[in-house]
Amino acid sequence: MMPAASSPESERGSSRWEAVLELLSSMRFAISLLTVICIASVIGTVLKQNEPTNNYINQFGPFWAELFATLKLNTVYSAWWFLLILAFLVVSTSLCIARNTPKILVDLKNYKENIREQSLKAFHHKAEGHLNEAPEAAAKRLGALLATGGWKVKLQARDTPAGQGWMLAAKAGAANKIGYIAAHSAIVLVCVGGLLDGDLMVRAQMWFGGKEIYNGGGLIADVPAQHRLSERNPAFRGNLLVAEDTASGTAILNQSNGILLQELPFVIELKKFIVEYYSTGMPKLFASDIIIHDKATGEKREARVEVNHPASFKGINIYQSSFDDGGSSVKLQAVPMSAATQSFEVEGTIGGSTDLTNGNEKMSLEFTGLRVINVENMSGGAGPEGSGVDVRKVDLRSAIDERLGAGHKTTQTKELRNVGPSVSYKLRDAAGQAREYNNYMLPVDAGDGVPVFLLGMRETPSEPYRYLRPPADENGELTGFIRLRAALDTPALRERAVQRYARKAVDPQRPELTQQLADSAQRALGLFAGQEEVKGKKVAGLQALADFLEANVPEAERPRAGEMFVRILNGTLLELDTVAREQAAAKPLPADKVQGFMSQAVLALSDAPFYPAPMTFLLKDFRQVQASVFQVARAPGQSIVYLGCALLILGIFAMLYVRDRRLWVWLSPQGEGAQASVALSSNRKTMDVDREFDQLSARLLGRSEKTT
Repeated sequence: MMPAASSPESERGSSRWEAVLELLSSMRFAISLLTVICIASVIGTVLKQNEPTNNYINQFGPFWAELFATLKLNTVYSAWWFLLILAFLVVSTSLCIARNTPKILVDLKNYKENIREQSLKAFHHKAEGHLNEAPEAAAKRLGALLATGGWKVKLQARDTPAGQGWMLAAKAGAANKIGYIAAHSAIVLVCVGGLLDGDLMVRAQMWFGGKEIYNGGGLIADVPAQHRLSERNPAFRGNLLVAEDTASGTAILNQSNGILLQELPFVIELKKFIVEYYSTGMPKLFASDIIIHDKATGEKREARVEVNHPASFKGINIYQSSFDDGGSSVKLQAVPMSAATQSFEVEGTIGGSTDLTNGNEKMSLEFTGLRVINVENMSGGAGPEGSGVDVRKVDLRSAIDERLGAGHKTTQTKELRNVGPSVSYKLRDAAGQAREYNNYMLPVDAGDGVPVFLLGMRETPSEPYRYLRPPADENGELTGFIRLRAALDTPALRERAVQRYARKAVDPQRPELTQQLADSAQRALGLFAGQEEVKGKKVAGLQALADFLEANVPEAERPRAGEMFVRILNGTLLELDTVAREQAAAKPLPADKVQGFMSQAVLALSDAPFYPAPMTFLLKDFRQVQASVFQVARAPGQSIVYLGCALLILGIFAMLYVRDRRLWVWLSPQGEGAQASVALSSNRKTMDVDREFDQLSARLLGRSEKTT
């Protein structure tokens, strides 16, 4: 009976399958996958992962935000293509190991003693000599000598026309090939551990377990079951925020478009959160004293969690991640930025909000943050660049110091000082648009002797705060500045201030100049208050004076005219402050504070029209409640990754520092003795190999002649 011939289709299918296996197990394919993974990891490191979509839109714009979402670059490590590449790398490396390991194991057992004696002459390292003993005795003696040096030896007797000869085959450095297996196995173990500890288990439950991402609001207790993962979830990594004297047993797993809730088999109660600071204001120590309550048995276990010192319970590690506000209560005083609004107090809790009304306009006040300690560098050189009193912004001397010379040297000495608590909040209008504000509780002396209030504002979270800095009055309050600004908006008070300034500034012997000076003062004060149009639009502050001079004064005369206008403006504003104080029955401004207060008031009044809110909220009192942010993780692949890292270190060390060497000694009978031919091969040509062969040939041949 004839055997059935294989069809061309089956042969083509078999050849295609072999080609696929050859591709998957090739080194080029594995290196290509590693390259792609490295590039993706760089993107995942540079680009913040799992951020809300609005953050990417604010920072990069709609086009790039949409591109990131489409390519999953904002969730690289959980993207389907990244996990697929990782899986292919595991398959490729495993096939490579499976294909080469049998060959390596066979090679480890093979001494290659059947090599022909003529082939020894073709080796780079070779030597010849004569021994005064029979080949068999010489072979046994040399074998024992090599064995004492760590070589594994095998002897083979051969018949030759001149008598019986002996081939001595020895090998050393077999760990080099074991290192190849260990290094490649390490890659597989690390990738498998990464897959286990990554988002794969969570994704699998979403794909096959009916779990869905939650993107709504409300209390955690009200979130439906389809958004919660079981306590038996084999792998997860989430965050848990616990305020002092409260407890929580549900972690939050952040996803690109929402969250998932992870139920824990225990509840964490925070008894006390401890934070210590360096003199620079940077936190020195995070520590949380907690009590772990086992849900199943009711067991209680006390523990302390610090950075790099986690606690562990039921296979779940509890790490100290950061800290946050746990619902501190604050009392704010609403200070009107103009005379149209009234002062009042409002109380709230950080994270909460309250409704406000401003006439027909309705707003929402959201309490977003409380910082009790703000340590800033208050040193700096003179001038706007080195000072924290720049007209347009406040940097609190936090610019990066230039360093030259020794590593500890700086261009200026730092003066670190705690400037006190600050509160941040948002004012959201009826359309849902919000601006964020950050105000310091106490006036800050930036070094020029004039304490100022720091009233920060920004349009979006991606922007830095821009600060309005009104001066504190003689009582350390904002009342003096607000009163002066309200007077600036009152025509009757402006008129009284102008007349008083003109009468004081004009020589009594020249009364005819009084009206001229009053007109100039009226013009300067009106421009500064934004009551006159310049270039077809109303502009206030120093910019209005600059536009007026540019439009009405020849360029050559502008410096002189500008100096005169500023002098008149300063004098008129001083009289305006006096008039406002008289009307409010307040004491006059102390003489030693006049210059500093008025100089800073002019700058603040000029910038005040750019402050978008009708009122600002100053922190009057607070009760801080700390909260600790824990990272809870169940990582079954952690031990696998550790094992992989150990194998990788051992494998690379073996491949780099262990040389695979093979040595042959052919002993043929010659007279009363034996003629010896020695040859050495190594997987790496180095000077160490040359030196080792010289030493071996000298020991084996009994003389230190130069090898050939």
